[in-house]
Amino acid sequence: MPVIFAAVVSAPPAYAQDGRSSPREPGPVFSDSGPDAELYGAAYGYPVGARGTATQVDKLVGVYSHFGELYPSRPVGRATAPWQFKRAPEPSIAYSFDNQRLSIADYLKRNAVTGLLIARDDTILYEHYQYARTDQDRFLSQSMAKTLVAMLVGIAVSEGRIKSIDDPVSTYVSGLAGTEYGSTSIRALLNMSSGVEFSEVYDGQDDIARLGRALFVDGPKDPAAIVAQFNNRTAPPGTRWHYASVETEILGLVLRAATGMPVADYLHDRIWDPIGTEADASWAIDGTGQEIGFCCFNATLRDYARLARLLAHDGAWEGRQLIPRQWLLDATTVRPGDGHLAPGVATSYFGYGYQVWLLPGEPRRFALLGIRGQVILVDPASKLVMVHTAVRQKPSEPGALREPLALWFAVLQQLGQ
Repeated sequence: MPVIFAAVVSAPPAYAQDGRSSPREPGPVFSDSGPDAELYGAAYGYPVGARGTATQVDKLVGVYSHFGELYPSRPVGRATAPWQFKRAPEPSIAYSFDNQRLSIADYLKRNAVTGLLIARDDTILYEHYQYARTDQDRFLSQSMAKTLVAMLVGIAVSEGRIKSIDDPVSTYVSGLAGTEYGSTSIRALLNMSSGVEFSEVYDGQDDIARLGRALFVDGPKDPAAIVAQFNNRTAPPGTRWHYASVETEILGLVLRAATGMPVADYLHDRIWDPIGTEADASWAIDGTGQEIGFCCFNATLRDYARLARLLAHDGAWEGRQLIPRQWLLDATTVRPGDGHLAPGVATSYFGYGYQVWLLPGEPRRFALLGIRGQVILVDPASKLVMVHTAVRQKPSEPGALREPLALWFAVLQQLGQ
């Protein structure tokens, strides 16, 4: 769940504190404040700053809602025929956390959330924004983008562009021939189980920092040559789960080679246009024009909710199967022989599928996650989804997901009927 940095000066629009879009009907609610608003730069309009200051707390709100304007990005145009959510009055939602009984309003007061949306199938139930962000802002996905890459791989397989996910990467990316990643199967990369060494601890000195600098800061360089530097295998493929963003970067290279299209264009044609998105999105690219596969997609909250609804319907949209249903099932289920991917084994809580996090227990539920609090949660049984964008002060910390998950399970219990 990597962090990439950027900056430009930009002033977001100001909105009235807790202003509703219309007093007569349900709609999004906007606030110009939020927890620790002054710390996040409220007095200066939540500035973006400069590249060297992009990780400072008072720049995070600006960076995380203007990233697609900060770094070179490929546009992903809105749908030619937008599909609209219905709306319902906001439900009363309460959850329990650390021996407290709290409301969803309490949640927003306690957490550095820029946007929170809850929908059940085709109906938005709750949509709130903080820190002067609005429903027009495009929020940075961070590693939620990884799941997009995996879904596009599934489509490419269904179209015969990728013959098999058991093919080695070098079948499609000749620049990785003779390397450990080149001899690794696409399936092992989808499951983050290559066995190739890669450190991702967000200390600025780890392998993800090296990868980010090479793709974003250094001059244009063949991305295959960049990822080829990580070439020490420490476990057989398909035997040990280890989170490594470089593996999604390689999947992006496979997609580009197999489809003959930029990844963002393939996304637009196969998913973004068909689900009726209402706003343009963008995907950051490196110096060669290759999308950064492991992060840096930017979209509005409601368009993320459209994506979540597609996933809740196992790849179907209004009667049209956009992503093969079996691919979605495979992506969100641990195979009997893949115990290393199971919840409680891959991590102490989550399991891992095809670039997607699996919640423990039944029924089948899953999540898209990114650092600093980017979360999409999906429950196919009830068609409930929750989209959560945030600017937590630390990229990653133990227990950071406990409270969002407490809220999510309360939503399922109270609204999942």
